[in-house]
Amino acid sequence: MDVNDLRIPDRFERLRDAGSETLSTIIVPVESMLDEIDDRFVDMRAADRGSLMLLRGISGAGKSTFLDTVGFFREGIDTVRIGRNENVGESLSTNGSSQPRIIVLEGREALRDSSRQEIEAAMHEINQFIRSDQGKNCLVVWPTNVEDLTSLLLSLGNELGREALFGVSDPVTTFSGPRKSDYIRIAQQTVSALNDGASLDAIGVSTELASSLAEQSETIGGYLARIRKAAIKAGAQVERLLTKERYRLWVVTAAGNDVEGDVAGLTRGGFGSADIDRLLNSTGANVVSELKTYPDQIGILGTVLDAHIINLDMVCLLAVARTYGSPDLHKAMKNRGMQTGADKTAGKRLLESELGVLLQDKPLGTRRRGPKPGQNTKDAFAKLIEISQTNDGLLNDAIGRGLQEMGLIDSYATERSLGTELVFHSDIYCMREGSPLRLELMWRQRTGRATIANYVLGKISNYGKAIGLLK
Repeated sequence: MDVNDLRIPDRFERLRDAGSETLSTIIVPVESMLDEIDDRFVDMRAADRGSLMLLRGISGAGKSTFLDTVGFFREGIDTVRIGRNENVGESLSTNGSSQPRIIVLEGREALRDSSRQEIEAAMHEINQFIRSDQGKNCLVVWPTNVEDLTSLLLSLGNELGREALFGVSDPVTTFSGPRKSDYIRIAQQTVSALNDGASLDAIGVSTELASSLAEQSETIGGYLARIRKAAIKAGAQVERLLTKERYRLWVVTAAGNDVEGDVAGLTRGGFGSADIDRLLNSTGANVVSELKTYPDQIGILGTVLDAHIINLDMVCLLAVARTYGSPDLHKAMKNRGMQTGADKTAGKRLLESELGVLLQDKPLGTRRRGPKPGQNTKDAFAKLIEISQTNDGLLNDAIGRGLQEMGLIDSYATERSLGTELVFHSDIYCMREGSPLRLELMWRQRTGRATIANYVLGKISNYGKAIGLLK
């Protein structure tokens, strides 16, 4: 996820296109208001007529969110909206229902939004509608955020017949939104749902900062706006450090055992993005203690570095070594009794590998298991690991050449310096469509989740120190 693509809307109108499945992971119930809705519908059924609710709450409290999602928590109730530019009378006549329904008048929350004449006309239409057979199952809700409009609506309603219009409940219902103790959870779920599973840490907002922002916020809308501002600021701080190069770090595991599940368990989303929280929780190595001293930096660093974790299976790696290896690599392979003849499947295997798929800007989807290796394959790969222990540059060069010949990258170099005062080198430095990408190859005979997490965090730490984010 690019920080520039971050999506944290603070108005519900910008969330409606996310779909009900996504929304259901974000929305938390406001129980007191749900109880009020229940009471209204009970009274309406007994009175055999509809009702009008004046819903008073400051801007950003979550009125629209609540009204749109009542159906998530109360079966059989749906919500429809009458937009600001729609005629109230005409819209009401087409929105009657034989089932419980909430009809929301949108875009009319303050006097400046509608003329007095429009307001009076709308109130008359509502009064007629809720008394009709068409409207007897409908709760019409007029949200307001200013006192003068609330007072005007209340006065007009009393003139039209008070209880017959509002029912026996208090005509003005105050909405304060979700509890402040739920703010962090709502923000976390919003960020995750709309940003490929990212956490608050991943966008540069530590737990401490999230708590502080919650205390400063009067509404959930205001809180989400503060979270967004903090995330943009964190991203900008890191971006300013990347003056020479837009660093991108992809870690590639090359192991002699099955690590697909371990890699999947350390990533999020469809593009194999490194999940910093899972990485930190998967190893007890010293690097974790060190990185936890930078709570505001480590998460955003992983995001800005576009950190990914990808697995290349041993069948693909052997085919690449045989087909794209240099004379020096083939000499080392022959010295160990290995085959060096070109494998006609090598290019196809690279294209269909996790690395190849991502380099084609395609999502991984459900991670597929690589071909199950036989004993001969395992024995041959063990010899590749022997070579990697003394000269992994030969193997990395073969991968780079294969990626270039298959058109997945434009050029490459091995052991390329980060170009900073602290001297660190990347295994493979690729150029792709004018943008650099650094691959770090983790060659291991056997490995597991904790070791992979330790390796990835070590690389992220090194890159962070090199660009000056981690001191």
